Amino acid sequence: MKSAAFEYARASSLDEVCDWLRKDGDDAKLIAGGQSLVPMMAMRLTRPARLININEIDALKFITVEKDHARTGACTRQCVIARDGALANAVPLLKQALEWVGHVQTRNRGTVGGSLVHADPAAEMPLVAQILGAQMVLRSHTGTRTVAAAEFFEGPLTTATRADECLEEIRWPRWSEKRMGSAFTEISRRHGDFALVAAAAQIAVDENGSCTRVNFGLAGGGYIPMAFPKLAARLVGSKLEDDIVESVVNDAATEFDPGGDLHASPDYRRQLAAVLTTRMLRAAYENASNCK
Repeated sequence: MKSAAFEYARASSLDEVCDWLRKDGDDAKLIAGGQSLVPMMAMRLTRPARLININEIDALKFITVEKDHARTGACTRQCVIARDGALANAVPLLKQALEWVGHVQTRNRGTVGGSLVHADPAAEMPLVAQILGAQMVLRSHTGTRTVAAAEFFEGPLTTATRADECLEEIRWPRWSEKRMGSAFTEISRRHGDFALVAAAAQIAVDENGSCTRVNFGLAGGGYIPMAFPKLAARLVGSKLEDDIVESVVNDAATEFDPGGDLHASPDYRRQLAAVLTTRMLRAAYENASNCK
């Protein structure tokens, strides 16, 4: 199929983007990588009256690592983020998750901001944002505002971004603990397909091997990717003993409450969520314990 007819605009600055969005609102769509938007337009799942190309805006393409967080521009390519050593050291979960995103070809064009704004509940970047508590900086013609990941994702393909706003940058918090580890995995029918279930964890430990900080999450099959800070808090002070891990993981799988489709039933996804979460907690804990 082919997309419906639309007007095309090539923006050269953020101010120009905001002017277009102020005029067109919900009738406009931004395109950078287009890895999700173009197929949706071809299938006529979305029919924007105007397509605004933001690829030439250098202000949206950057990586900056600071003391408390790393900042990435919304149009920074996924492949660029995956290759950045300083960013991988500061926020290792980003690189680990990107290895599961689509294929090399899609990562060469796809942008981190595009993945977040698309808000697919099975996507990898939204899950990382939830676990780390990323901050989304949104710009409109009136200024900027910052929205935490917990409030940003509102449902499948739905975010808190207003019709006259565009995502400008993402701030990824850095954990200050020296002994910190993370892990990410997912199960899909084929590599590059949408995840049936994805799981990730990040853990910090003290010199005795006790957890001092934990967060973990799940994606796939639900309405939004989910982090479980209250359940993770129960693991603090432990050394991930089997009984407490089993209790926390089972509660997470129940709270996740995934739906079913022709690929997997809710019960299968729930069981898979428990298995993958256990593996990622163990892997993150081992990575943290091996830090010197």
